[in-house]
Amino acid sequence: MPPLPNDIGSPSFSLLEDAPGWVIEAPLYAYALWLAAKHGGLTLPALANPRILIGGIAGESKADLFSLVGPAARERFAPFVAVRADAPSTDIEEAREGAGLAYPLVAKPDIGLNGRGVKIVRSAEELAAHLAKFPSSANMLLQRYVADEGEAGVFYVRKPSEETGRITSLTLKYFPAVEGDGERTLRELILTNPQTKKRADIYLRRNVYRLDEVVPEGERQRIVSVGNHVRGSVFVDGAAHVTPAMTETFDRIAKDIEGFHFGRFDVRFSDLESLKRGDGFTIIEYNGASSEPTHVRDPRTPAQKVWRDSMEHWRYAYEIGAEQRARGARPASLSDIWRIVRAEQALVTQYPDEE
Repeated sequence: MPPLPNDIGSPSFSLLEDAPGWVIEAPLYAYALWLAAKHGGLTLPALANPRILIGGIAGESKADLFSLVGPAARERFAPFVAVRADAPSTDIEEAREGAGLAYPLVAKPDIGLNGRGVKIVRSAEELAAHLAKFPSSANMLLQRYVADEGEAGVFYVRKPSEETGRITSLTLKYFPAVEGDGERTLRELILTNPQTKKRADIYLRRNVYRLDEVVPEGERQRIVSVGNHVRGSVFVDGAAHVTPAMTETFDRIAKDIEGFHFGRFDVRFSDLESLKRGDGFTIIEYNGASSEPTHVRDPRTPAQKVWRDSMEHWRYAYEIGAEQRARGARPASLSDIWRIVRAEQALVTQYPDEE
């Protein structure tokens, strides 16, 4: 993983972080309406991945997504097991052991959003305490923890009429950390570190249960463990690192996922050169039509590039949906999509909001 660029914090204004929501969204929604008129269907992106619930716009189950993965691609995915949040601890431990999972592991909701409710747990007691914070009926995934330092978002697109797909966005994700001095607490380190104090409100919420612990001298502590900008990770545009070998590997993986044409793979990798060669990485999850080309969240990205690249991905989603409709797929209604989106939002607000 290359070091975080020195100029990553240089812009005085970042469109996605600082501008009012309507400034960003208005041009995108206007463009989406134009695409809907051009292709004759507002909800065509829900057909981008016809085997996924409304294409992956909202409400899709991670376990269901995994069930679409073929045997060749599955070798690249971090293994997991599904459990109920309210299941007896003995049943959960039996399921964990049966899946060959050891602590530490990642506990995450089966239906999730923006990394909310995702936590690294290191013992059965820690896992039970975490699951107790979820609605009793919530379905959860326990997944092998991948300790590799590197994390990236790889956006993949392939029209049904195309033989070969392409990587349209590569985002390198950095996890902010502080170094202890044996005297100051984690709270004090966050509030005084030049890089972390800018987003201290996020980092304090993420680490609420250990803020008063003194960090040992020389110990580096991550204050974010989930590769999501809402959780406080720093995103860097990695387009310059996309290679033919990487593209070939992800094309092969995507083709081994039933009906997958448009979305993002979130991966952990050992080192960037391995990722560029198309090896040395593990997929921790993938998402469909709601996925964002997260390179636009690099704070150095000019406003015109944020809109241009975002619009380009809207165009891909509508074009793929139009091709799927021409092949006989039926688009979901706007009311069905709205119902699923609202249900997901209502569920996610019940999840714990800390790491």
